[in-house]
Amino acid sequence: MPSLALRLPFSPISLCLGVVAVLAVVYIGLIAVVMSYAALTVEFTQSVKNDEASLATLESRYLATVAHIESVDYHAIGYAAPIAKIFVPATQSFTALR
Repeated sequence: MPSLALRLPFSPISLCLGVVAVLAVVYIGLIAVVMSYAALTVEFTQSVKNDEASLATLESRYLATVAHIESVDYHAIGYAAPIAKIFVPATQSFTALR
């Protein structure tokens, strides 16, 4: 009687070595992805810090300008307070989609 044993075209050892090689490549790829994500996170954090610093500079300049404007004596330079406040009544409503 002929043997009905199943013969694989490759050995189990070569199959295991192939699986280990594929898993090693996937592992190295995942490490590269995590490292690039960490680098992008650090870069984004530094960008946020730079933006906060420039915003603080602009805000301090704005507050200094407002303090200067509020400290001006407008009567001394020729301005006078209004006698009466009159509001212009709206005759019709206008929209931008005309």
